Amino acid sequence: MVRNYVKKTNRANQDIQIMKNAVLQVRLGKNTIRGAAKLYGLNDKTVGNYCKKWANLSNEDLKTHNENENVDDVPIPTREAQPALGAPQTPGAIVQDAAEGRFVTAQFGYSRHQNVFEPIHEKLLVENLQKASDICFGLSPKEVRQFAYTYAVACNRRIPQSWIDTGMAGPDWLASFLKRHSTLSIRSPQATSSVNVSATSLANVSATSLANVSAKCLHNTDDVSAFFDNLTTAIKRLKVGPADIWNVDEIGVTTVQKPDRVIAREGFRQIGTSAERGTLVTVALAVSAAGISIPPFIVFPGVNFKEHFLTDGPVGSAVVDANPSGWMTEDNSLRFAKHFVTHVSCSTSKPCLLILVNHESHLSADVLGYFKDNGVTLLSLPPHCSHKLQPLERSVFGPLKKYINTACDSWMANNKRPMTIHDIPSILASILHLAATPENIMAGFKLTGIYPLNRLIFSDADFMPSYVIERPDPTSPSTSRPTNASCSAAELCETYMHIDTPNSSSCRPSTSTHLDYPTLEQLRPLGKAGPRLGTKKGKKKRKSAILTDTPHKEALRQE
Repeated sequence: MVRNYVKKTNRANQDIQIMKNAVLQVRLGKNTIRGAAKLYGLNDKTVGNYCKKWANLSNEDLKTHNENENVDDVPIPTREAQPALGAPQTPGAIVQDAAEGRFVTAQFGYSRHQNVFEPIHEKLLVENLQKASDICFGLSPKEVRQFAYTYAVACNRRIPQSWIDTGMAGPDWLASFLKRHSTLSIRSPQATSSVNVSATSLANVSATSLANVSAKCLHNTDDVSAFFDNLTTAIKRLKVGPADIWNVDEIGVTTVQKPDRVIAREGFRQIGTSAERGTLVTVALAVSAAGISIPPFIVFPGVNFKEHFLTDGPVGSAVVDANPSGWMTEDNSLRFAKHFVTHVSCSTSKPCLLILVNHESHLSADVLGYFKDNGVTLLSLPPHCSHKLQPLERSVFGPLKKYINTACDSWMANNKRPMTIHDIPSILASILHLAATPENIMAGFKLTGIYPLNRLIFSDADFMPSYVIERPDPTSPSTSRPTNASCSAAELCETYMHIDTPNSSSCRPSTSTHLDYPTLEQLRPLGKAGPRLGTKKGKKKRKSAILTDTPHKEALRQE
């Protein structure tokens, strides 16, 4: 099938009234079929065919139907004429058959392609596909074709035989469907862990769907609202400006980086990647809403720290005693607190606000006590929201990773030895100023709604992925209709439509109303989390809070 066919002739583009005049000339004996065709520039075979088709149409009807503006349809009172399935009908082109009292239509020129679904069906299908994508469970092209076949059977639509043989819609239908609805496109989702979608297990969601989650999600509106409530309280209490609102986060840098794309031979795929995982070095960076950044805080892996680790490193950077993992620990967090207070020059008379994630290493009593004694108020982010509410992740760490990859490629080209952790500080010093620019930093605070303060920065679409973890209210009354968990698509078809699976392409159109059709979510339930299995031992679910306030600090101390 030609999907992008462009018509090259003007055939069948004549006005319907021209054909009526030609037929009228033949009927009144004023001209022969060939003569009338030559007079009006028509094909003589076509004129002869319409003389037979319009034999039941009176001469007055041929003269008085000039009001039909749509030349694709013409009223012909024949019992054989059947309406094209899915084709829109023009009110002026419909007449009533006097013999049977029913409405019939006939077409003039080429017949329109018969769509499987009516516009209302396709609109509902588009909305369902968009919702599935918004909640991180988008359908692949093959799944869309299978879903379209199931939906067509449930709605008792006339479907081609090829759909029945394969159990799915054809690729040509999918291509035309996407072309008719420009709001849909085939995209490559980002691979995201299911932990970033929810803090619970998804009992009703397959492992394959979880592996193809396309994005992280804001946990829910309550958590985000609580964060902005705490942010507003802290800003009003401290009376701080943009230079005193800070954000800190860590990023891992390894000795094995993802290389940039290169120009290579066409048709030849060269796969040359390192099998090593690389050694991790943690870099903690703090920035303010005024576009200011302090020197990075670097944590090296190992047991003993050597001074030569800082060779050619960023000016003013501090390095703690190395720890075996290379990750930030409670002892490292305390040393970072001293590093932060030294460079920001904050005090109880000059307070500042520091926004950070709810990591265990930041919650020790010593760290909270040191920050509070030096005028630093800590505000934690809600869980699973750092990708939306963390300024560094929104506008700094993305460019920084790309600059690090490019710098590592250049380093490998200029040096004839493997990269080690001792080379990372010099690489970081050469590119940090390119990523942590004042423009990028201030853009991150604006995108998160932290400064300028804008608690309405996120739309409803940002919270759509949290649909997966929303539990139904157990107190709500149950409905008598079949549920998603207890009925399959075939059973729903039987329940709502009282039909069997069609075995031929001549399946008759349904005469039921639209309310009799099962919904798309009943045919293919969207992913939902199962009942909570309880919290893990030793772990407590954290929420956004002002950590340096006495009640929260004492609660953390008791833990």
